[in-house]
Amino acid sequence: MLAANITATNFTLGDGNTTPAIGLGTFQIPDADVDEPVATALKLGYKHIDTAEFYANEAGVGRALA
Repeated sequence: MLAANITATNFTLGDGNTTPAIGLGTFQIPDADVDEPVATALKLGYKHIDTAEFYANEAGVGRALA
């Protein structure tokens, strides 16, 4: 299962913490449409969802996380 292998890979940061090597970027996905790809990514094992206030889609990301 390729997705499981990719999402299990982490990078170790300089302070010793780790971060997932692969994440889902949500830039330019409209708020009304972002919940489905985020929910799918979470089902596939993604642990890193990239979002920012600037993207203006936090409500849709939140719907997927709820």
